[in-house]
Amino acid sequence: MPLIVQKYGGTSVGSVERIQAVAQRVCKTVKAGNSVVVVVSAMGKTTDGLVKLAYEISTNPNSREMDMLLSTGEQVTIALVSMALQELGQPAISLTGAQVGIVTEAAHTRARILHIETERVKRHLNQNKVIVVAGFQGITRTEELEITTLGRGGSDTSAVALAAALRADFCEIYTDVPGILTTDPRLVPEAQLIDEITSDEMLELASLGAKVLHPRAVEIARNYGVPLVVRSSWTDDPGTWVISPTPRPRSLVNLEIARPVDDVEFDTDQAKVSMLRVPDKPGVAARLFGEIATQDVDVDLIIQSIHEGNTNDIAFTVRAPILKRAEAVAAAIAPVLRSHKAAETEEAEVMIQQNVAKVSIAGAGMIGRPGVAAKMFATLAEAGVNIKMISTSEVKVSCVIDNADCDRAVAALHTAFEVGEVGADKSPPSSPSSPSSASSPSSPVRGVALDMNQARLAIRQVPDRPGTAAKLFGLLAEHNISVDMIIQSQRCHVINGVPRRDIAFTVARMDAQAAQQMLQQAAAEYGWGEVVLNSAIAKVSVVGAGMVGQPGIAATMFEALAHHQINIQMIATSEIKISCVVAQEEGVKALQAIHTAFGLAGSHSIQVPA
Repeated sequence: MPLIVQKYGGTSVGSVERIQAVAQRVCKTVKAGNSVVVVVSAMGKTTDGLVKLAYEISTNPNSREMDMLLSTGEQVTIALVSMALQELGQPAISLTGAQVGIVTEAAHTRARILHIETERVKRHLNQNKVIVVAGFQGITRTEELEITTLGRGGSDTSAVALAAALRADFCEIYTDVPGILTTDPRLVPEAQLIDEITSDEMLELASLGAKVLHPRAVEIARNYGVPLVVRSSWTDDPGTWVISPTPRPRSLVNLEIARPVDDVEFDTDQAKVSMLRVPDKPGVAARLFGEIATQDVDVDLIIQSIHEGNTNDIAFTVRAPILKRAEAVAAAIAPVLRSHKAAETEEAEVMIQQNVAKVSIAGAGMIGRPGVAAKMFATLAEAGVNIKMISTSEVKVSCVIDNADCDRAVAALHTAFEVGEVGADKSPPSSPSSPSSASSPSSPVRGVALDMNQARLAIRQVPDRPGTAAKLFGLLAEHNISVDMIIQSQRCHVINGVPRRDIAFTVARMDAQAAQQMLQQAAAEYGWGEVVLNSAIAKVSVVGAGMVGQPGIAATMFEALAHHQINIQMIATSEIKISCVVAQEEGVKALQAIHTAFGLAGSHSIQVPA
């Protein structure tokens, strides 16, 4: 008998009527010949209400007591859903996270799942019962048997983890929208449904603020090959399938804390083009990459650093044949640089560097683990490898280095992350497996996301030598601060005989002030320059596996922003994502402009239930 795990979010169980509708849907699934495990969230805004109560009692609530309090929300829902099923004649039993056997690490309010003891669930399934499970929570296996919670979005994580542990046929995530949409329908009502999306694309969109699926749930689905579908609890529409590649064999022990890196990839066929002192104003990046696209030059990594005065630096990499590609790019950018006088005292400059390589670590286990990137930087530093460019995404961290250092870097990373044996050149890395619609030339961009919850930190005049990035991001990792975009300026200033560059990166806004204070203290110790914080930013991104090998995607994005006179403050890319930092007040306008530019709007509006 097929086994299905269904998860219902807070809006789907927000009232007695909605709970009864869920019970009817579950009964219908059972009558179709399936065994069903149901995972539910707390009703409506229950969790928010509990948090409010806690802060009325204490300005700094104890984390253990917060877990004890917040776990009660789901317990109300499971009892009511189980009662509703029994009223329909369907045998059912409600189980808390502890009773269902979800064992977590002892980290209150943010625990990760270690393993799931499935014996009790299987016994009830054999009795033809529907098991209704409290999402978002678990229990430690310490002597005290402490109740823990998984953090926001934890019910998604509970559901997919149960599906993996039970080897369910698939997992259904029921929510208040028809599935995965091309963008947030609250900001763009004409957003359209995506029928299928790759897990890598979904990881990027979820981590960029798309709230339909939690990134940790997508990570588990990807790692264990759980077929995942996102559907509306209000209709019978088919929803969106999240497609994962065939997983490598992986233990269900240490389910969420197993090895975060699956592979080390490298590409020795790269050239880097740096444009120094280009004007810092709307339209420059659009015209630049428009010229590049007209010459059919496929650009890989792109970074734009924070401005110095009234200019920026933009750097990007291109692939083989290196010399011809680099010359074509230089020819393409020359008229752009000539037509925009950067400053009266400074001429824009083009630098082409051959004999560089891109080395990457890849794996879906990097989400929310700041120590992974820091470990990569430290490993390269210990191997004496200097980093020229950094690009990050949810499933990959890439560094551009000297070609001569590539073998040493790859061997060191294989050892550090315990990833197989050093094999043949994996250049270029294969793109993620994707549905046919994702790889179609007509739809290279799958979705557009807006993150309004980030802040940018910039450290001026950081020494340009091996170990600097490791030290900097190691400090952030020690304070459990995750970093998103990382940009190194391409301009080098020699001060007292030491070459120095600026480094800028984005963090969650709630971590920004603590990060700034910590880095200011470190700056005095390590001889870094000023630490500058800007919280008034927004990050807008396009995501799509079909972007790989298609020139012109970046140009279209930049042109859309230029058309609305939106200045780009930072640019960072991975193989399947391009992100731009813009002023906070222009974030929504930027999202809408880019969504329109890629023709992602549908013919009708999506109505999101209140």
